[in-house]
Amino acid sequence: MGQSESFLDKHYYLLRRLHSLSGIVPIGAFLIAHLTTNSTILWGHLDSRKRVHGHSAAAAFQEEVNWIHSLPALILIEIFVLWLPIAFHAGLGVVYAISGKSNTSRYAYQANYRYWLQRMTGYIGILFIFYHIATLRWHWTFLVPGGTEWSATFAASTLGAVLQGGTQGMTLGGAIVTVGYMVGVTALVFHFANGLWTAAITWGVTQSRMAMRRWGQVCTAIGAGLMLMAWGAVIGFATLDIRRAESAERSVHGGHAEGMHAGETATVGQSGE
Repeated sequence: MGQSESFLDKHYYLLRRLHSLSGIVPIGAFLIAHLTTNSTILWGHLDSRKRVHGHSAAAAFQEEVNWIHSLPALILIEIFVLWLPIAFHAGLGVVYAISGKSNTSRYAYQANYRYWLQRMTGYIGILFIFYHIATLRWHWTFLVPGGTEWSATFAASTLGAVLQGGTQGMTLGGAIVTVGYMVGVTALVFHFANGLWTAAITWGVTQSRMAMRRWGQVCTAIGAGLMLMAWGAVIGFATLDIRRAESAERSVHGGHAEGMHAGETATVGQSGE
């Protein structure tokens, strides 16, 4: 009597396609929106209408965060559109990564290295997302140099303090966090862009070598654009003038919001990622 198939083997093709789809929508779509919002800390300088706040980029970023937190049933959106898809994609991805094998040691072809990098960036991405959510959403401030608690009311200034390790300029701990963010966002962008390329193969969209090459060029362009936004956002917050940013945030709120406590820790304002 033959051995019965496991659930994963029995539904292999369906799960592969759901895994691929979840990486593009909603996770990939959220990544694009998230990086676009965070990169406001750089391109927001171009918005001359916000210069009356003293720091146009911080003001622009704060208004973006305010809009996000004004959405109805935000927690439900986070759970069903973000957290559950990430858990599904990450969990199934780990299973596939453990069970799969690459041939980089014997066949050093580009595709094999991309396969290996896809797995490695997936592992790094999971760790980074956990740290990102734990420190900014769950307020595990013991993992943040200087103990800064991110606040949606002072979104740019507190995030800047997280990456800098305090409110008095870059510290050694802040530099470590900033490097970790650079590695994390780089891994996530590569994982997404390369995943777009492999998704087209999974879904039978690119069947010829020429089609794969052309789609690869499109994915490379998408990845390059997202990488610039990701690096720009990290650099923008790591070099942010926190006091000027806080002043701009007060202006956005009409000057009535409570500011950061004196010293290294910012703990006020509504919570949220």
